[in-house]
Amino acid sequence: MTVLERGWYEKRWWCYLLAPFSVLFWLLATVRLSLFRFKLKASYRLPVPVVVVGNISVGGTGKTPFTLWFCQFLRQQGFTPGIISRGYGVKIAAPVLVSAQHSALEVGDEPLLLAERSGCPVVVSPNRVEAARYLLQQCPQVNLIISDDGLQHYALQRDIEIVLIDGQRGLGNGWLLPTGPLRELPARLKHVDLVIANSGQHELADGVMTVQAERLVPLTLPEQRLPEGATVDIIAGIGNPQRFERSVLAAGYQIKQRRFLADHHPFSQADFNGLTTPLLMTEKDAVKCRSFAQAGWYYLAVQAQPESALISKLTEKLNLLRSQYGY
Repeated sequence: MTVLERGWYEKRWWCYLLAPFSVLFWLLATVRLSLFRFKLKASYRLPVPVVVVGNISVGGTGKTPFTLWFCQFLRQQGFTPGIISRGYGVKIAAPVLVSAQHSALEVGDEPLLLAERSGCPVVVSPNRVEAARYLLQQCPQVNLIISDDGLQHYALQRDIEIVLIDGQRGLGNGWLLPTGPLRELPARLKHVDLVIANSGQHELADGVMTVQAERLVPLTLPEQRLPEGATVDIIAGIGNPQRFERSVLAAGYQIKQRRFLADHHPFSQADFNGLTTPLLMTEKDAVKCRSFAQAGWYYLAVQAQPESALISKLTEKLNLLRSQYGY
C-alpha cells in the first residue's frame, strides 16, 4: 500500500490538502455523466443483457473472484455468459478475443485469468461497446455479457449493476480521488442493483461475500506439495495485498518475508531477488510469472461465496431479465 493509500484509509489530515483536485474530479465526472443522461453523448443498447460488475473505489474489492463465481452461477441459471474487459495496462488497437496463446503482457492479467478460470469467452478492448459487439460477432452463442469493471463506462447501457466494496477497509475517508479512494461518491450506491461487501459487513451493502482459500497450485511441477503449517515467503501485486496475507495465514501457513508491489505490477525475475522458497503468490500474479517460475513457487487459488440472501436477490433479477429478453 502506498503512502497515499494509507492516508485514505487511516484518514490522515494531509490528504485533505488535495481537496481542490477532488472537486475538479467531481466536476468533470458530473459533466460527463450529464452528457450521457441528456443524450448529448451516445450510449448503446446491445441485443443481449449486460451486467456490470464494478466498484466505486480504486484497489482490490474482490471483483475477480466474484466474477468467476458469477459465471458459474449464470450457467446454472441457463445463461451462456461472455466477458468484456478493458485490459488494464496493455495497449490494444482493436478488440482481442483472449486465448491460451496470449500472455498477460498482451491482454492484461485479469482478462487472462478470467478466460482461463471461467471457461467463458473474454474480449479485451478499452472501448466497451466495440468489445461487446466483437464478442457477439465471434461468439454468437453468448446471451449475456458481463462488463468487468465497467461501472463508469456509460457509453454501454446496462441492465444490472453490481458493485463490490471492501467490507474491512470500507470506503476510506469517503472522498473522491485524489483526496480519497473513490471514483464516485457513496450516494452512487443507492442507484445500483446490488452492493456486495467482501469479507466483512458494511452498512451500505445488501449482503456479504466471503473469499476462501481453495488450494495451493505449483507453478512448475504439478506433483509438488507443501506441508500444512509450512513457513513461506509471499509476494503480491494486487489492490489489497493485506487480504492475500490474511488468506495465507487463514490457510495455516506462517509468513517469513512479504513483498507487496503496486496493483497490476508487471513482474520480472528481479522482483523475486532476496525471496526464498516456498513462495506463495495470488493466482492473478501467477499468470504473469509463468515464463520464469521456479520450483517451490505456488499460487493460492480462492473461491468466492456470496451469502444466500445475495444469491436470492440475484436470482430474482436474472429471472426478470429472462422474461424481458424472452429467454
